[in-house]
Amino acid sequence: MKRKSDKPIKVTEVCLRDGSHVMAHQYTEEQVRKVTRALDDAGMHYIEVSHGDGLGGSTLQYGRSLIDEMKLIEAAVEECKQATVAVLLLPGIGTVHDLKQARQLGAGLVRVATHVTEADVSAQHISVARELGMETLGFLMMAHMAPVEKLVEQAKLMESYGAQAVYVTDSAGALLPDQVRERISALRNSLDIEVGFHGHNNLSVAVANTLVAIEEGATRIDGSIRCLGAGAGNTQTEVLLAVLDRMGIDVGIDLYKTMDVAENIVGPMLPRPQEINKGSLVLGYAGVYSSFLLHAERASERFGLDPRDILIELGKRNVVGGQEDMILDVAAELARAQKVEA
Repeated sequence: MKRKSDKPIKVTEVCLRDGSHVMAHQYTEEQVRKVTRALDDAGMHYIEVSHGDGLGGSTLQYGRSLIDEMKLIEAAVEECKQATVAVLLLPGIGTVHDLKQARQLGAGLVRVATHVTEADVSAQHISVARELGMETLGFLMMAHMAPVEKLVEQAKLMESYGAQAVYVTDSAGALLPDQVRERISALRNSLDIEVGFHGHNNLSVAVANTLVAIEEGATRIDGSIRCLGAGAGNTQTEVLLAVLDRMGIDVGIDLYKTMDVAENIVGPMLPRPQEINKGSLVLGYAGVYSSFLLHAERASERFGLDPRDILIELGKRNVVGGQEDMILDVAAELARAQKVEA
């Protein structure tokens, strides 16, 4: 692979944040310590720890956490000897107060996340994060829902607010490799800061998409050990590292140790295998936020529906992250419609 950037690739492991969706936000402090300790020993660059929906996400709407996320962040920081603990913040869910508390506990990096067309709501949080001395990155979610020109416009806004990198975030796992190539290339040619990529594996192309992103110059890359992330999971960290090693790209993370984390620590924690089933496949097919899967499955049981019908309808309505309350509304409407037809 001939990369279009000579900057080192930095990997953020997201299983303790994106994976929180799969765990129904029930991570224990012991689990976080064990995973963090092993990842740090393997040489992971960044380890993201927070509620699946970011700081402040422990609510009835998004799902209550078993343990306060600040305790989990503090525990992760205590276990890290070289890795940086990262957090995610969605303006409107997380607050500046949450950010300051995470920083006081030792979090060193924050990704400020907005819908791909709403970067303007990130200005205050990016500015405060920079004032706090944190590495501060922009995270444009549901990147498949906007044309490339709009993506560039929004990324430039985040750059102007002080973001040190901006991610193309494939929250639905709906992007195909050519679409990733087009988006990463456009950002790299339009920004003076680093470009990142966060993939989901709902269409089984997360590793391929990540390789394309790296080829086009992305230097900030996300992965989840054992695919522990929303939907079918993210770019599988240990697989990505093996592929990069085969390609002669050394990112400074021990492959064997990462494999061991996946096999011996994260694997036994999984509530179910992280595979592409009909639900996660429909997420990518319909372009629906990956964290909606568990909510849709619960709604389908409540209303006696096929969860695929709920997800397809959510896709038709262009429902985005933060609109989880609409899942029950859509399910109720579909159930009523089925009764009328019957």
